[in-house]
Amino acid sequence: MKYLMLVKVDPSLEEAEKDDEIISIEEWVGETYGGGKATDGDRLRPPEEAKTVRRRGGKVIVTDGPFAETHEWIAGYDILECESLEEAIEIASRHPMASGGIIELRAAWPLDL
Repeated sequence: MKYLMLVKVDPSLEEAEKDDEIISIEEWVGETYGGGKATDGDRLRPPEEAKTVRRRGGKVIVTDGPFAETHEWIAGYDILECESLEEAIEIASRHPMASGGIIELRAAWPLDL
């Protein structure tokens, strides 16, 4: 099953906890991509550079920034290929931002289902 893993930054959170189990992003990428559990991913440009697009009354409306006022913002993403939600959670929990940020997992919902 495919999972979208959103890596979020929350500036209001303190620095990452001191945890001997935290690995570097390079190690996480090597494990996850090297093990065939991730198929795509990247960092994202900052929210100040985002555009929100809406169509209302036949007109296209483009505004600056993210769609909602929030302290947290999406810093990157990864597409995981896992046998179960539990496996996706285990992979996400090893990401360095799980300690100093927020990881959100969302299962893909194919259109043909």
